[in-house]
Amino acid sequence: MLLDDARAVLAQSPVCDSCLGRPFADRSHGLTVAERGRALRVAVALAEDEPFEAPDPEDCWVCEGHCTQFDAWATRAANDLADITFETYQVGTRVPPLIEENERLLREDAGLDPDAGEAFKAEFNREVGRRLGAMLEVEVDFDRSDVLVICDLASDILEVQINPAFVYGRYRKLERDIPQTEWPCRECHGSGTVEGEPCAHCGGSGYLYEHSVEQYVAPHVQDAMDGTDALFHGAGREDVDARMLDTGRPFVVEVKHPYERFPDLEALEAAINDQADGAVEVDGLRFATHEMVERVKELEANKTYRATIEFEAAVTPEALGDALEELEGATIEQRTPDRVSHRRADLVRTRAVHAISGDLEDDRHATIEVEGAGGLYIKELLHGDDGRTEPSLAGLLGVDVTVTALDVIAVEAEEGTFEDPAFLREPPRAF
Repeated sequence: MLLDDARAVLAQSPVCDSCLGRPFADRSHGLTVAERGRALRVAVALAEDEPFEAPDPEDCWVCEGHCTQFDAWATRAANDLADITFETYQVGTRVPPLIEENERLLREDAGLDPDAGEAFKAEFNREVGRRLGAMLEVEVDFDRSDVLVICDLASDILEVQINPAFVYGRYRKLERDIPQTEWPCRECHGSGTVEGEPCAHCGGSGYLYEHSVEQYVAPHVQDAMDGTDALFHGAGREDVDARMLDTGRPFVVEVKHPYERFPDLEALEAAINDQADGAVEVDGLRFATHEMVERVKELEANKTYRATIEFEAAVTPEALGDALEELEGATIEQRTPDRVSHRRADLVRTRAVHAISGDLEDDRHATIEVEGAGGLYIKELLHGDDGRTEPSLAGLLGVDVTVTALDVIAVEAEEGTFEDPAFLREPPRAF
């Protein structure tokens, strides 16, 4: 039966070994498609006691000679990838419609299942990819490769798509009044001008704040990776007037089209910290996978805060202790704070206080430390936001509270860790 099917395909000669072998790609293992076709051609010749003849593969009407070009495309790809640092790759092919139609006609005229064996595109991807991997000593990755090579057969153009690279770390913001990301002026929308004149709201800079954590960090990562753009992703964000201290906040910088995928992270960290000059620090830089972006942005995290507060009237140690005891472990209902209601939906959110403690400096001042669930508004927990947060420290004390300074001192995942090795990757070489 197999030889009969092979005869039916050979009857449509000229057909090259690859195009002969593809309809039977699922019939055996350990052979390339071309080797399988060659074996069938020989077997038919032996069975019929006929002279063995093989047509010039360039004359094949099915693939139009493209199956002779695997080496050439692989060499072109290796040359185009020579200046790009990468570890994994994938090959894709844009197949001319005529070749796809020829494949269908070959099977139909031979009386075979139209989907029998393997498609031309799959063979082309595999054979070019196999040769490319051997030339450059890199690994194929069918899920998410560092680079994607696309062979456009109709236009004879080879395209190289460089997928983003990712650097994970933690930052500390050591000065106040620095936003996490760029903050364009809402009056001029970042242009710096209004009706042809310098914007009075931002002084013509286009930004409400001169610096941001993103501006201190992302450009350095982009330059080190020789990329075209960089996106900053943080695990939440602190208020502009709050510092981020101690263990720091997890972040990922995503770099588009990186030509250098694995720069020296120690040198990168030093460059960022030197240029930031004490305003921002980063540490623990690691190469990461694209899944780390989602992990940083969506993984539930507990935050620990330290706040200094001022009371409108005198407070005793006993009263403060009783109020803190009532807040310990409490479930807090918070209506969207008045200070952010212009940009967030007016909702009532429920969040937990995991731990809270505090000490009076005098009867009008105290330092409070709070560990809360992600999304808990700490300032409002303390001053009550005119009753929009219940319960609150101010409400329990019956005394107005003003938060004079706020620091975030820890951001940790509720379960597991941000630094899960499954979302990090090691460089292919030691520095």
